[in-house]
Amino acid sequence: MVNPRMRIWWTVVVPVARAAASRWGRGPVSCTPWAPAAGPPAAGPTLLPCAGAWETAVYRGAAFQALTQPPTRPVGTVPTCHNGPMGTAVDARGTELGRYLKARRAQVRPQDVGLPSGAGLRRTPGLRREELAALAGVSVDYYIRLERGRETNPSTAVVDALGRALRLRGDAYERLHELAELASGRVSELPACKDDTVRDSVLRLLESVRPLPAYVVSRYNRVLAANPPGRRLLPGLWDWPEEQRNLTRYVFLHPVGRTLYEPWEDTVALSVAHLRAVAGADPDHPELTSLIGELVVKSPDFSRLWDRYDVCERGGGEKSFRHPGVGPMTLTYEVMRLARTGGQRMVVYQAEPGTPHETAMLSLDPANSGR
Repeated sequence: MVNPRMRIWWTVVVPVARAAASRWGRGPVSCTPWAPAAGPPAAGPTLLPCAGAWETAVYRGAAFQALTQPPTRPVGTVPTCHNGPMGTAVDARGTELGRYLKARRAQVRPQDVGLPSGAGLRRTPGLRREELAALAGVSVDYYIRLERGRETNPSTAVVDALGRALRLRGDAYERLHELAELASGRVSELPACKDDTVRDSVLRLLESVRPLPAYVVSRYNRVLAANPPGRRLLPGLWDWPEEQRNLTRYVFLHPVGRTLYEPWEDTVALSVAHLRAVAGADPDHPELTSLIGELVVKSPDFSRLWDRYDVCERGGGEKSFRHPGVGPMTLTYEVMRLARTGGQRMVVYQAEPGTPHETAMLSLDPANSGR
């Protein structure tokens, strides 16, 4: 009977090795199906079914050994992880890292990394675990333990290799390293902000930038304060109770929030990616989990975007509005972190001078609109 592990080797890992060899300039890999010898296997390189030094290194590697060696425990048993101080089966420190790896793996198509997509329908969206492990140069068993939160101390080299294999860039690449650091316990979680009070000096600053619209948000996007044009920039938000005035909730659940931005899909995708970025240091914070739980239940759009695990911490940019009070306008914005506040940020909008966009923006200030 064919060893099921060898079936995995020939149907998954060998095509990966061939594609990787071709991509890295090693030339094509030519292999013939491996068949067990009639007697005890001989030692040495004659056991290797592929010719060539690189191919020999591949077949000596941990991935091949993990697939060809017999199981070390009875089928159906679950290994116990001893990485945590209590020896629990799954270390909670690694679960967020595992979620991130799984979400990002689902977004990489085989053809994106030079792998054949194969015939028929793939049951796994994106890369299979075996494919990603081979691309990153780690054993399949090790990667599975990493994704399931049973391995919480990956080396920097392994994290780098996974980031390259997943084609991560910028904030997404940095988030992978941050989650690995948190999983390993080398850094502690950032302290949660316990005080949402905005300092008097910041309130004066909000007033000083008028007629520019400006507001202050918490780490998780709850609007804590705004100047008059900032309040009018977000119509309908102030009808909600104070504790409900969250920008992410606003764009998904408020009827005006769903029509205010253009294009809406791009705006909310960036909003969710930013929330992912700031949430990484403390994913179990009560305010965050309550917000996510509500939005997952009430908004399929949010649930879909949250599962993608895109990460992008915004520091500024441009937004287009279809404002019900002043009409269409395109504004640039800057985001400034406020020191010693536990994550508060001040957001200030501007418009190109002398344009209709500036005229529309200035009319948001009651002092200019005569209201």
